[in-house]
Amino acid sequence: MTHAQTPLGTPAVRTEARDKVTGAARYAAEHTPPGCAYAWPVPATVARGRVTAVHADEVLALPGVLAVLSHENAPRLKEPDDPILAVLQNARVPHRGWYVALVVADTLEHASAAAEALRVEYAAEEHDVRLTTSHPGLYTPEEANSEVPAVRERGDFDTAYPAAAVRIDATYTMSALHNHPMEPHASTARWDDGHLTVHDSSQGSGKVRDALVQVFGLEKRQVTVVSEQVGGGFGSKGTPRPQVVLAAMAARHTGRPVKLALPRRQLAAVVGHRAPTVQRVRLGAGADGVITALAHEVVTQTSTVKEFVEQAAVPARVMYTSPHSRTSHRVAALDVPSPSWMRAPGEASGMYALESAMDELAVAAGVDPVELRLRNEPDTEPDSGRPFSSRHLAECLREGARRFGWERRDPRPGIRREGDLLLGTGVAAATYPVLVSPSTATAHAAADGTYLIRVNATDIGTGARTVLAQIAADVLGAPLESVRVEIGSSDLPVAPLAGGSSGTASWGWSVHKACVLLAERLRDRPGGLPAEGVTAAESTEQEVAEAEESPYARHAFGAHFAEVQVDTVTGEVRVRRLLGVYAAGRILNPRTARSQFIGGMTMGIGMALTEESTMDLAFGDFAEHDLASYHVPSCADVPPIEAHWVDEDDPHLNPMGSKGIGEIGIVGTAAAIGNAVHHALGVRLRELPLTPDKLLPHLSAPAGGE
Repeated sequence: MTHAQTPLGTPAVRTEARDKVTGAARYAAEHTPPGCAYAWPVPATVARGRVTAVHADEVLALPGVLAVLSHENAPRLKEPDDPILAVLQNARVPHRGWYVALVVADTLEHASAAAEALRVEYAAEEHDVRLTTSHPGLYTPEEANSEVPAVRERGDFDTAYPAAAVRIDATYTMSALHNHPMEPHASTARWDDGHLTVHDSSQGSGKVRDALVQVFGLEKRQVTVVSEQVGGGFGSKGTPRPQVVLAAMAARHTGRPVKLALPRRQLAAVVGHRAPTVQRVRLGAGADGVITALAHEVVTQTSTVKEFVEQAAVPARVMYTSPHSRTSHRVAALDVPSPSWMRAPGEASGMYALESAMDELAVAAGVDPVELRLRNEPDTEPDSGRPFSSRHLAECLREGARRFGWERRDPRPGIRREGDLLLGTGVAAATYPVLVSPSTATAHAAADGTYLIRVNATDIGTGARTVLAQIAADVLGAPLESVRVEIGSSDLPVAPLAGGSSGTASWGWSVHKACVLLAERLRDRPGGLPAEGVTAAESTEQEVAEAEESPYARHAFGAHFAEVQVDTVTGEVRVRRLLGVYAAGRILNPRTARSQFIGGMTMGIGMALTEESTMDLAFGDFAEHDLASYHVPSCADVPPIEAHWVDEDDPHLNPMGSKGIGEIGIVGTAAAIGNAVHHALGVRLRELPLTPDKLLPHLSAPAGGE
């Protein structure tokens, strides 16, 4: 029966909501097989060097200790594609916090106590953890993340920039940032007759399964990884992390199931982080503010373990008119933990610098910041020359300005005051690419009129289960409550991880395709279904391959507006209002979409005002290890946030017409807040986060100074 009102596009409540609030939803560390042992890792206490001795005998005599694994006795692994998984394989210490041993005991308390007591000796070496723009080890990689060229040049920037009537040359810096999902990285592993089963906190159980197959020399049929419930990831669980290998290794060594949940204070060193960046942006424009020359040059760091290059200059290749352009990345390999993906990698960092520079250009040219962006709207994607499949950034800016009351803004900085508070408003644009990967799904119609969708998607808090059920119900013309979705196991049909805002587009495409085929098969059976029902399976490999050859540039866009107050006594910045307006294709579920946009903007507040990671140069480690010292925004830090969107019909995406929404909310938020602080204070600050110590020296300065 076809319903006039399709479930797709409605604010359906999450299908797993009751399980989560009642505790029925079980996470990786909540699976405790009979006889389960507990593991606790031992991090290196030197910033570089070699392990010379592990005094395992001293702790093996402690109560409940079952084993101590180190490079001396740990099972040998096959060389992994990702070297951070080569744990306990040699004596090398590439950075502080690198795991050098693992203690396994009968209880969590015994394991942690023994790990604390384990004595490890080192031959320490000189280390280098300081990132500077003049570091002798800086080099230009072939590619930045996402396999994009590290350097792109168009036109003649060196000639066009000096000739510009208005010029901006500014450098913006950010410290490292950490993902800190609510659920720590955890794995529970067991071996049964040569078959490895792992419950892992991961954004993609298929990726984890493939890594375990590789390092243990197994076949895919011998490994099952389950990531059914995941308490956030923000990129840090996008690739397998050491705990899953350690848990499987310990389970094999002891012959017992082993549970390993990483302590939060260890996460900064082993699960990735947003790399610190130093970004120089130069903008040359005519007197009207139209850009004639643009350069965005990024310096960042990676580790000596693996190369990871934050692609922060890439957004500048997408955003604005720029006939003469230079975008480049340089990187230094330091004795630091390996950076990795963090929500909107590249875009979040790069757009902070670019959108701050755009605000500086607006001030220098005497053009309203919204109008400046409208004047620099490109006809095609600047870097590739391809037409946009859809680009409604102008509509986002205009609608956001209308909702925010931008027309009442006095452009003069340092003017609005309420007692000791200076007030300001700022704007920034946002962009994120449309990404999609091949996916497979099955759709089953049961004789009782219900449907089962099976796909190895991962719901990291986004509402993926619900949206996939809505897609299926829409195609099948069925009530939403008749559709059940199974996700989060590597034994399910192959699907990509949850990352890059690509999950719904990838999984949803395969679910849509499988349901279309199922509906066709059901129409061919007018006499009813057999007792076993009817199943259809489909893959999107061909369609995704064709999409990757698309003649269109496909991106989501948005605009952020912020109002802040600066306390002239304490130097504290607080956000009063925050508004985001987005153009992200068809919104498949307004309830879960708004949640994602607001979540991204909340992380943007942290990026702008509170989150900071200090590298201790002598110690060779991040100083902020926990949520007491690394300050993510709390409820008191977050004002009422508004998230809206413009209707966008883009036929060049996928059958649902959707774009990713999980990351674009963070992309422009920090810049909008930083621009609002400039408007309030009259002083341009270019180092995040904007903490009181950075503002206080300027509060006695005359308003309007730069």
